[in-house]
Amino acid sequence: MFYLAAAVSDFYVPVSEMPEHKIQSSGGPLQITMKMVPKMLSPLVKDWAPKAFIISFKLETDPSIIISRARNALEVYQHQVVVANILESIQSFVVIITKDSETKLLLSDEEVEKGMVIEQKIVDNLRSQHTAFICDKN
Repeated sequence: MFYLAAAVSDFYVPVSEMPEHKIQSSGGPLQITMKMVPKMLSPLVKDWAPKAFIISFKLETDPSIIISRARNALEVYQHQVVVANILESIQSFVVIITKDSETKLLLSDEEVEKGMVIEQKIVDNLRSQHTAFICDKN
């Protein structure tokens, strides 16, 4: 099982393009051109571990696009699971998406009061899906 944590950022400034010293505000407005962070999911699925159970994450700020974006990732990369979440509810709600299902995981107020975190529900769900995946392969 490969559990790919969400990217901190989809963009970066290469070291070779960073200024050596502090950028002075007296220079006026600043424009920054950023590069795309290389996608690691495709080579992982296709080349490095094609028989593995692979989970990726999709974080969005717009709830109306999260499911379609997660389904698109499954189609493009051909892996098994996307954990989809919205920034506003990142601590309490996710949707686990596979090619055949959508499973909503939500922390109740009672669970939050007891100190439970959403990651516990995510891991429990993924563990059982991984077990099923292994059984299907044998």
